[in-house]
Amino acid sequence: MHESASEELNRAGNGHFARGRYTEAYVCYAQALECDRVSGDRRALVATLGNLGNICAVSGRREQAQLYYQEVLELQKILGDDRGIGTTLANLGNLRADAGEWERARAYYLEALDLMNAAADEAGKAVLYSDLGLVARETGQFDQAIRYYEQSLTLMRRLENQGGLADGWRMLGRTYAMQGRFDDALACCRTSHAIAERMRDDLRIGGAWYHMAYCYELQGHLAEAVELLERVVWIDRKYGLPKLEENTKRLEVLRSRMAGESRHPSPMREVGK
Repeated sequence: MHESASEELNRAGNGHFARGRYTEAYVCYAQALECDRVSGDRRALVATLGNLGNICAVSGRREQAQLYYQEVLELQKILGDDRGIGTTLANLGNLRADAGEWERARAYYLEALDLMNAAADEAGKAVLYSDLGLVARETGQFDQAIRYYEQSLTLMRRLENQGGLADGWRMLGRTYAMQGRFDDALACCRTSHAIAERMRDDLRIGGAWYHMAYCYELQGHLAEAVELLERVVWIDRKYGLPKLEENTKRLEVLRSRMAGESRHPSPMREVGK
């Protein structure tokens, strides 16, 4: 069956999006939206508006993303698309989480969870449990966060979602690190790294290295932290990632600390004292 102009433009936009070319992706989606406004095809509008919401969300234009998602939500209600409504509510929750509005994010996520349970949307729930884990972690509810991440990992395993597993183990590791459970944290990050390596996914490999560096830094193992963060910066530079400048500065600080410690070593303790 021949693709419509809107479908072709969305497909091209998705290709740009996957490669991090957000400006080009936005142009494609905006052109697709013009086609959909003319045709009046509500389902096509839902797809295009959702893509525009996503591109605005990842590029930091939260309020514009909110407007697109709200329009998607109204159309999905007209269409009676409960599964789609659950996904859009989760996206609205993500916007609030990005803004640090944790309680508003939680409210969106829990509303989405009710719909996903009703629709038996296992893939949606796998991601949503991880989102709820983030909210719980950032509000200091570490035990609840761990339970959510474990629920997410169980579903990701059942769905054979390797990327989701790598992400889940990394997020669980971060939670353990924030509790000071560094051995558990590093074990989780190493599991995430192993999965990402099998996938040959450089960005997830870099994510695992980043969190391992965080663990080593908190423990005062600066040489290990520096070595891992150097790899992270290499990944940032290779892919032109937005945290390149931040991670480069952090690396410089760690190198300075390590140099300072080498110039002023701690005095050796006498045996038996």
